[in-house]
Order: sequence, then C-alpha cells, then structure tokens
Amino acid sequence: QVLLVESGGGLMQPGGSLRLSCEASGNIRDLYAMAWHRQAPGKQRELVATIRRSGSTDYADFVKGRFTISRNNDKTTTYLQMNTLQPEDTAVYYCAGRRVNHEWEFWGQGTEVTVSS
Repeated sequence: QVLLVESGGGLMQPGGSLRLSCEASGNIRDLYAMAWHRQAPGKQRELVATIRRSGSTDYADFVKGRFTISRNNDKTTTYLQMNTLQPEDTAVYYCAGRRVNHEWEFWGQGTEVTVSS
C-alpha cells in the first residue's frame, strides 16, 4: 500500500507560479510511475503530467512548456512546478501512483489551486 499526501495549493493571480508537492510513504519501491491529475469544477478528471521510474516524463498538451514534473533523489516526493498559471488551470490537483501494468491505483486527497485576479 502507498499513502500519498499533497500540499502547495492555493490562490494565485494569472501569470503567477505555484509548486505542488506529493509525499509518498509505504511500499514506494513498487511504484512504476507517479502523476498529477486535475479536476476542474463540473469537468472530468484529466491527466496533467507523468514521471516514470526511469525519470522519463510526459505532459498534456495544455501544460507543455508551463508545468514541470520532477521528484527528489529518493523518489519519496514528486513535484509539479506550475508557471504562467491561467484561470483555466483552476482545479483540484491530485497526485497518483501506479505499479507496472496497473492503472492509477494510489491517490492523494487533492490540493486546490485557484487562479484568479
């Protein structure tokens, strides 16, 4: 089992930056990949960025060039650096993890990001 706890959300003006953190504990050696998803009000949850055990990353088109996913050396914390925030980035952001050949199976409780002037 893996426990994920997010932090770092808040209110930011358009054009600003925030960094989200996701602390993982438990059987983290079993994790193949970590990701950030988000869910805006009235919309479905969507995948934002993924980082694999190898360090390779993927991004949704709507955040490419603005958001960066990374992790610390012992892979216990995954980050999402969000730059040039826009009102449409307003959402609850969830950290997720999965084992190889599994769907996203471990989820944090979410952290709210609001981008507004």
